[in-house]
Amino acid sequence: MLTPEILNQITPFELRARQIVEGFITGLHKSPYYGFSVEFAEHRPYNPGDEIRHIDWKVFGKSERYYIKQYEEETNLRCHVVLDTSTSMLYKYHAQWTKLGYGTHFAAALLYLMHRQRDACGLVTFDDKINQILPAKSSYVHLRYLLTQLEPFTMAEGDDKTLRKTASAKVLHEVAERLERRSLVIIISDLFENIEERDELLNALKHLRHRHHEVVLFHMLEKRTERELDFPDGRYLFRDLETGEEMDLIPSQIREAYKKEIESYTNAFKVACSEAHIDYEEVDTGSPFDLALLAYLNKRKRLG
Repeated sequence: MLTPEILNQITPFELRARQIVEGFITGLHKSPYYGFSVEFAEHRPYNPGDEIRHIDWKVFGKSERYYIKQYEEETNLRCHVVLDTSTSMLYKYHAQWTKLGYGTHFAAALLYLMHRQRDACGLVTFDDKINQILPAKSSYVHLRYLLTQLEPFTMAEGDDKTLRKTASAKVLHEVAERLERRSLVIIISDLFENIEERDELLNALKHLRHRHHEVVLFHMLEKRTERELDFPDGRYLFRDLETGEEMDLIPSQIREAYKKEIESYTNAFKVACSEAHIDYEEVDTGSPFDLALLAYLNKRKRLG
């Protein structure tokens, strides 16, 4: 398994993204998902009318017969990765990467995978506003440019004193208006919003759907602490990474009530997304990338 320690030793950043994707593909062995790979599936005899450029000349050299490389299905999509870079994404406790570090590597892997599928890919980064919005293109030069824009976020640490709040709803409304062509919009965020703002976040996601975009929401979290409140016994001073507010708590005293409340709230949010035909996936930053990449792959397959 590619651990954060191993990946951090691999440079440059583009190579890390490629290693994540190729490790994932190796794990799948032969992918059953047509449209996933640009590797050819098999050969078939040449028939009059076939394009000469698809002839496998190496096979001809061995057999003196013409065979065509029969590629797995290729369909082109326009995809935009929308990455939350707010301060709350710098959180980690048990995990080896911050949510931003994990999310950035995941975003890079998605972009590399999109390019491999010959899809046009673009990038949006945001906190309480859109910081950059880069158009979707399918060229390798463009992929490398997107990766250079992502790479600085891999070096961000939790001791960053700058407070960058999240304004997902406002940003996604703007993204919906600015993306003129129908796209697959992949949002990577920890959804660090106040409860009263969640309805507006759902409205923003629905706005994307209303504009005929397909939407996949990857919710980044460190499950052990943010879902299970798994901290060693003792008293802790919790600090809001986006506002600086602090709260003195003993986690063991509120753990069970917290878990019930967070499960109820999350389930309600999942149901609302499902009703709006929005794919919602939780991503544990303490787990491998495979499940998240498979969720993307399943969505990509359905869009065919």
